[in-house]
Amino acid sequence: MSDTLTSPTLAPVPTMRRVVTAIPGPKSAQLEERRRAVVSTGVSSALPVYIARAHGAILVDVDDNALLDLGGGIGVTTIGHTDDAVVAAAREQLGDVTHTLFTITPYEEYIRVAELLAEHTPGDFAKKTVLVNSGAEAVENGVKIARKYTGRSGVAVLEHAYHGRTNLTMAMNFKAMPYSLGFGPFAGDVYRAPNSYPLHDGLTGEQAAARTIAYLEKTVGAADLACLVVEPIQGEGGFIVPAAGYLPALQEWCTAHGIVFIADEIQSGMARTGRYFASEHFGLVPDLVLSAKGIAGGLPLAGVTGRAEIMDAAQPGGLGGTFGGNPVACAAAIAVFERIESDDLLAEATRIEGVLVPALRELQARFPVIREVRGIGAMIAIELADPETGAPNAAAVGSLVAYAAQQGVLLLSAGTYGNVLRMLPSLAITDEQLHDALGVLESGLAAL
Repeated sequence: MSDTLTSPTLAPVPTMRRVVTAIPGPKSAQLEERRRAVVSTGVSSALPVYIARAHGAILVDVDDNALLDLGGGIGVTTIGHTDDAVVAAAREQLGDVTHTLFTITPYEEYIRVAELLAEHTPGDFAKKTVLVNSGAEAVENGVKIARKYTGRSGVAVLEHAYHGRTNLTMAMNFKAMPYSLGFGPFAGDVYRAPNSYPLHDGLTGEQAAARTIAYLEKTVGAADLACLVVEPIQGEGGFIVPAAGYLPALQEWCTAHGIVFIADEIQSGMARTGRYFASEHFGLVPDLVLSAKGIAGGLPLAGVTGRAEIMDAAQPGGLGGTFGGNPVACAAAIAVFERIESDDLLAEATRIEGVLVPALRELQARFPVIREVRGIGAMIAIELADPETGAPNAAAVGSLVAYAAQQGVLLLSAGTYGNVLRMLPSLAITDEQLHDALGVLESGLAAL
């Protein structure tokens, strides 16, 4: 393997981590001072290291430290930073047209993304799509489409869910701090039900589904629910993989009662788990699928895709937005779909799972602070707890994240109680890079 990969505009990006200063370095510290003067403290950063360039699975900061990225912009750069095909497609589109507003004068790129989503989301029925800017905006539109279609107002969500930072999505989140504390009042008619969390509830999928359904029928009633919004694998909640049979039972209940079943695939979709959408692992065929994050290789784009009769419930002019389905972002998304196919990136996600899971289970056998290893594809996490009491161990996660950062590895925390260490590497990451990161994690566990 060569020492570097070529960036199209700046100095070469190394293929392995490289630490040449303290983390953060002096130039990052200077930028942090400037930031404090002009950027709201509400916009915080997990690691105040300022990035100058990136490629594949490597971030290079302004101090020339090369960080091995296991966060991927929280799942956005799924096919890798500055992927050559994505950059080329976006650059070409920039020279053609950057904006017209699709609801004024449309363009082909929007249609092509909708065609690709119709092809790759679960289900062989007729589908339609609306493109928007962000995951939260996709959730908002999915809910309003379901409400329009059913004539009902109730929205059901699950414990440990995360859906965004807009007014409606804040009401749908399980965790208040930091996402919604002090920002109320919130949208109404949102009902939160118990989910399936096998590590903690010990229930089969059928038992957990019966509990969820009983709760919703008791607290709101199926006849008043427009939709049930679920993350097939919960993201911010800690990569919670539900017990087998749980999600299909919920979908069957929704179908029987005319409730729109919405799969929030914003973090778990777009090849992240070795399938285009994580719903496929569970045999789900959602009525609506929400996509964002990895769909456009780093450019802002999101979508709601679903049954044509549901999507067409909205009146003309009822859906859209100024920047929704921007042509440059659409061109990048088309390149992402093409790259997934041409380079068999679904197999790359499975490869990553095959490296991470056995290695993490070996660490679990040696370090009892690791309570569970879980996830699918390139969406893997470990949950940490006190070995004696079983209490969530957020302090250990914080220590590991800080230790890894000093060694040039970017890791992310997650979980309602902050005690989950999640890994969202790009599908471009190599086995060598993964083993390097695992070595750093092992050292950090030993140092706890």
